[in-house]
Amino acid sequence: MAERQFLSIGYESVTMESIARESGVAKQTLYSHFGSKRELFLALVTAKTEAAAKSVLSPAPRIIDAGSARSQLRDVLVAQLSAVMTSEMIALRRLVIGEMTRSPELARALYEHGPRQAVNSLAAVVAEMNELGVVRIEHVHQAATHLNWLVMGEPVNRAMLIGDSGIPSPPEIEAQVDAALDVFFNAFGTMEDTGGASSAPTRIPRHRS
Repeated sequence: MAERQFLSIGYESVTMESIARESGVAKQTLYSHFGSKRELFLALVTAKTEAAAKSVLSPAPRIIDAGSARSQLRDVLVAQLSAVMTSEMIALRRLVIGEMTRSPELARALYEHGPRQAVNSLAAVVAEMNELGVVRIEHVHQAATHLNWLVMGEPVNRAMLIGDSGIPSPPEIEAQVDAALDVFFNAFGTMEDTGGASSAPTRIPRHRS
């Protein structure tokens, strides 16, 4: 109930009374679990970002076969981008950014349980590829951060600023990941065939208007 209200009418318009009324619980009960609306929203942000991360990162992705490294990494990146590219997650990000000046702890919670955890997990995957000799990278975490933004940067910006019509379709998500992997393996790859790499550059389909 709280999530629906926050995402549909915005943080400022929601009250503990309106949440309690729609949830069918006493306002005092709500306050006993969450000391304030801000604490309730923080719990919601943390729970949503943790759930999205768990859907992708639990169990932790592993690269165990050098020959199929690209396809394994592709699966991880498609899952990560798909988890972020939902109406609910984009709306939540907008709310958190809107409250950043008043409540920086909300943005920190989203960052720690979302982007930071995703990059750390991706860095572990890239490190395994490094050990297998699939890539040759000196600064693994930096390379993982760059790969993350090759995948996430344009889709996240578009969806954040345009709205639901800017959320890519599943084929567009896959094409975005493939194009990012082309750049990544062209820069760092050491093998002719990394499990799905193509000699032809990936074309990202034009986003529907």
